[in-house]
Amino acid sequence: MNKSLAVLFLIAAGALSVGAQVPSWNKQAAAAYLDARQDWWQHWPKAQRDHDTTCVSCHTVLPYALARPALRAAQGERSVSNEERTMLASVVKRVRMWKEVDPFYPDQTSGLPKTSESRGVESVMNALILATRDASDGVLSDDARLAFSNMWALQFQTGTLKGAWAWLTFGNEPWEANESGYFGASLAAVAVGTAPGGYASSPEIQKQLSLLRDYLGSRVDSERLFNRIMVLWASSKVPNLLTSAQRQSIVDAVLAKQQGDGGWSTASLASWKRLDSTSLDTASDGYATGLIALALQSSGISREDPHVGKALSWLVKHQDPKTGMWAASSLNKERDPASDPAKFMSDAATAYAVLALTAEKKISGK
Repeated sequence: MNKSLAVLFLIAAGALSVGAQVPSWNKQAAAAYLDARQDWWQHWPKAQRDHDTTCVSCHTVLPYALARPALRAAQGERSVSNEERTMLASVVKRVRMWKEVDPFYPDQTSGLPKTSESRGVESVMNALILATRDASDGVLSDDARLAFSNMWALQFQTGTLKGAWAWLTFGNEPWEANESGYFGASLAAVAVGTAPGGYASSPEIQKQLSLLRDYLGSRVDSERLFNRIMVLWASSKVPNLLTSAQRQSIVDAVLAKQQGDGGWSTASLASWKRLDSTSLDTASDGYATGLIALALQSSGISREDPHVGKALSWLVKHQDPKTGMWAASSLNKERDPASDPAKFMSDAATAYAVLALTAEKKISGK
């Protein structure tokens, strides 16, 4: 082989090596799916709220708000999509009109204590959504500061929930059930750590942040694995949220649940039981695999690690080529796959798959 051919061979081999490290998936299709689902939600009658606003759901709106900026950056888009702009406008409107808008589920129509539960949920999600929006600019907006002010005002100062928030309990797993309050508190920590401009170090929030740290850290060892994965992710955002031993314990428990194909099943993350007594889907799914791959990378485990690498490969292989989504199924009942509510878990799965696949290789902040 002459010198020129040898050089060409080495360049080609190098290109193949680099390419093998970069997962290939359809970002444009994922964005199209998420935008379409957001558009549907914005027009769904059951999602409509007062003052021409919409409910912020844990399954469709919040994951969308977290993932769409990551997709925009990955694709080099210069502006937000129309669907994202509409979603953000509704959130900002409700933040600014916090004392005027009705809760998502008022006591008068949904029963006690749904007003306080709705306010707690919305305050945390509003803060997280606006912090995520502002993160790309590096400056925390006045609207985001107002959202955090609304959130901290509703944090429990005493009692068994000291440091946490009231959370919706409709018996809907995994986000609106009896054990979902820890999930919500973890989201609050993610919001604080995501906020730009050193917000987590602000003197005026240290008392509240200390309460949140105590709540999450003191309960983590007894929480179900799903909640522990959430706080593992949160611990990458807020310093001293967990000890090194606590983080390692969660990582060990998670890796023990990884399936042979490289993915995880949401069914394996707690002792779930469907309300209609049908069997849970135990195959690897996009939600568990995306969330866990994100949490592991956020905790400092490189995507070159075999466990993470297999998880990312699973995600690349299981994006639906027609719709651009990743699939996951309901933990609560067997649903008609053609129905829009049946897509709720897949909405979340797609968003977290995107977050895992676009995650930076090394994320600091422990």
